[in-house]
Amino acid sequence: MKYLLLMQINNAVLDALTEQEREVVMTGHQAFIKTIQESGEMISTHALGDPGTSVTVTSRGGETVVTDGPFVEAKEYMGGYYLVDCESKERAVELARMIPDSRIDGLAVEVRPVMFSAGSDM
Repeated sequence: MKYLLLMQINNAVLDALTEQEREVVMTGHQAFIKTIQESGEMISTHALGDPGTSVTVTSRGGETVVTDGPFVEAKEYMGGYYLVDCESKERAVELARMIPDSRIDGLAVEVRPVMFSAGSDM
C-alpha cells in the first residue's frame, strides 16, 4: 500500500530553531531517506517551495484564470512529502515517527493513503 507522508511546515517554528537544531533535522532526514531506501519502501520525496511563490489555475465563468497564491490564513503549509510503499498503515505511522519534523512542537507529519497512482515511476 502506498502512503504519502506530508510534512506540515510552520515558518515561525523553523525560524525559532537554533542552528544545531536545524542540523539535527537535516541529518535526520538524510538518515530517514537512507533507512527507507535500504528497506525498499521509498518511492520518492520532494521538498516544496513556499506557497507564497505558487499560482492557482481555476475556472471562472467558463474561462481559465491564473491567480497568485493561494494566500491562506493558516500558519502551516505542506512543505514536502515522502511517497512510500509499505505493508500497512501502522508501518506508515512508524515511518512518519522517524521523520524529525514529527518530534518538533508546532510541526507535523500527516499520513494519508494513496488511492490512485500513475506515471513513469509507478
